[in-house]
Amino acid sequence: MMRLTAIPLLATWSFGAIVGTVRAELAAEQVRQAIDRGVNYLKGQQRADGSWIDALGFEGGISSLSALALLNSGVAPDDETMQKALIYLRKIKSEKTYVVALQTMVFARAEPEKDRLLIRSNVKWLEGNQIAAGPYKGAWTYSTCPGCSGEGDNSNAQFALLALHEAERVGVPANSRTWLLAKNYWSGKESQNADGSWGYKLRQPGTGSMTCAGITSLVIASGQVSACDARVVGERIDCCPGGEDDVADRVENGLRWLGQHYSISRNPGNQIWLLYYLYGLERVGRLTARRFIPLPSRQGQPNRADWYREGAEMLVRRQDGLSGYWTGMGGAETQPIVGTSFALLFLSKGRWPVLLGKLQHGAGNDWNRHRGDVANLTGYVERGWKRDMTWQVIDLRLADVEDLLQTPVLYLCGSLSPLPQQPAEQKELAQKLRDYLDRGGFLLAEGYCGGTGFDRGFRELMRQVFPEPEYKLRLLEPEHPIWYAEEKVDPRQLRPLWGVEFGCRTSVIHAPVDPPGNPPPSLSCLWELSRPGREKKYSRVVQEQIDAAMALGINILAYATNRELKSKEDFFLSKTTRRASDRIERGRLYVATLRHPGGCNSAPRAVVNLMDAAADQLRLRTHVREQPLAITDDALLDHHLVFMHGRTAFRLTDAERKRLKLYLERGGMVLADSICASRAFSESFRREMAAVFPDHKLERIAADDPLLSTKYGGSDLRIVSRRDPESAGEGKPLKDNIRKVPPDLEGIKFGDRWGVVFSPFDLSCALEKHATLECRGYTREDAARIGLNVLLYSLQQ
Repeated sequence: MMRLTAIPLLATWSFGAIVGTVRAELAAEQVRQAIDRGVNYLKGQQRADGSWIDALGFEGGISSLSALALLNSGVAPDDETMQKALIYLRKIKSEKTYVVALQTMVFARAEPEKDRLLIRSNVKWLEGNQIAAGPYKGAWTYSTCPGCSGEGDNSNAQFALLALHEAERVGVPANSRTWLLAKNYWSGKESQNADGSWGYKLRQPGTGSMTCAGITSLVIASGQVSACDARVVGERIDCCPGGEDDVADRVENGLRWLGQHYSISRNPGNQIWLLYYLYGLERVGRLTARRFIPLPSRQGQPNRADWYREGAEMLVRRQDGLSGYWTGMGGAETQPIVGTSFALLFLSKGRWPVLLGKLQHGAGNDWNRHRGDVANLTGYVERGWKRDMTWQVIDLRLADVEDLLQTPVLYLCGSLSPLPQQPAEQKELAQKLRDYLDRGGFLLAEGYCGGTGFDRGFRELMRQVFPEPEYKLRLLEPEHPIWYAEEKVDPRQLRPLWGVEFGCRTSVIHAPVDPPGNPPPSLSCLWELSRPGREKKYSRVVQEQIDAAMALGINILAYATNRELKSKEDFFLSKTTRRASDRIERGRLYVATLRHPGGCNSAPRAVVNLMDAAADQLRLRTHVREQPLAITDDALLDHHLVFMHGRTAFRLTDAERKRLKLYLERGGMVLADSICASRAFSESFRREMAAVFPDHKLERIAADDPLLSTKYGGSDLRIVSRRDPESAGEGKPLKDNIRKVPPDLEGIKFGDRWGVVFSPFDLSCALEKHATLECRGYTREDAARIGLNVLLYSLQQ
């Protein structure tokens, strides 16, 4: 930890760790460094012709695996190593399932448009060599098997499906019969053992790696051929026809076996293939949208394993300290190239950022009437933003606030009330959601399937979450950014949406069943009907509704996240390692936010987060008042530094002006900012400062002023990053322009010291960590640096 004598290093600090600890930063950085070292090792092992050493008889197999690992680890397709690999792999004409499958995944990941013909050729090969008869019908074996009834295995069968899945994602579909045969194979009674596991072959004891293969293959295959939870007949959409999921129980049984035998240090049921098992475990977590693997209960309490965190910690420990490679247990993964590839695939794919969390609540499956809704929307956003991401199911009963905060947007839906029956449980849920929203979270709620009960319950829940009269659900206006932030929603498809303006933005959006008797199709229903990667032919009337729902979905997510997502390792923080509260009063720095009628509660955690940064990074012992401090309160004179922010017009009383004048003349300091560059607040603040100090004018603080330099131990702020959102034109996404500019700060001097520092551009929402496309102001990093520079300056005056 840095002491005040080492504060100049603050210039390299990232605001992303503002509520973290040293361990959290190191853990996240260790994962990234481990990936980088593994990438460097694989690059160093590439041969001159673009290949890696391949197994005998499987030319191109290990080379494809290595290339796939590098691509998923962030190596760009135009990187020299990747270009050499692609040139080599395009020459390979294999008759081996493993090689064809891995080669297909590389082509789909790297340059799918350029290699579309090769992808299509490989898809045809996999279709033609699927086992057509016998007990292994629908599986694959090691090599060619056109029309055969031979003996397959679950490892080759898994890789074939993974390849077909990736081909589908880039628009090269396999025929429906291939998917149906695969689904029937994996869901067959002979395929899955009675205990829920899968073995390498039929009727063999289950292993962790093959059970992972069975779970993910079922999810992939059933997702391609199972009927949607909503139906279309002509121009009519039936959102809630009912129906049973014929594979859900098998998936749950597989997960139960995996939880009962869970390990991160060995392949359950097998002595070898540890890293291959981890590669499969990552896929289970991602494709079933689970952060946790459920474990057997402990002393009657739910138990669970955070599979990515545990796996990442193990791999960081086991990486070779000199060369950066990994080796596994037995089989081909004892070769460093193979072991390193599997390890990198786990670390890189498992860290994909979570876009959206679907909340599991209540009894039964009312919360999940449309099982493909969030998955389809996430796939749509992936393609729109051109980056990998995932989603999660979150059990609202088991999750705490820290769990919720790993997901920037929560989706709460159903037809029944989400409000628990017991008052104590209602209070607990309301507090949990309030804590989440206080810390920058976003909640999207929707009733469906005639769910007036959901709407009534949700409105009551919001009354408990926000007892303050200013935070009420209000109808969102047509000018709100959710209608155009990413894609312009067809005006004919607009629907009533309600929102809560909380903090620096709309933090809650509610899509009710409206009108109750004849509602339009829910967003969930329309997202369900859209399957990314597969062409569905609907009538124009139906397709327009789906298009509008997808546009609204991506707009809401762009608005809520500012298109900024965190990778999973950024949340590596044990609750036991958080900084303990400092109960010693002596030597503590007291700060507060001033109460005024211009929106003083608009960013309640801005100062808290800044002071957490000061404590964690500078070893300053701070105390922030929980409630804004009245300007006329005698306690004002006990505070070394106070903050003032707002977003509406205001006027101080004569008593408030006199007390503020006394405070500043006695050596106090005020840091103020206009939330989201509110013109009304800025005009009011300048008018009030002129009234309080008619002989001291607000003046521009020069970019080379010592306040903005490293002189007092802070950062060099001569150039900072500022967001200036703007529309790119009719029907175009809202652009989040980030400009490099000198800081725009104004101040009032008392003698040779600044007593007032005012930013007409936003600091507080950035410190609050509310990502929003419509907020004009400094980035999180530079808002924090400006705040800390002012704090350090004030300590040395």
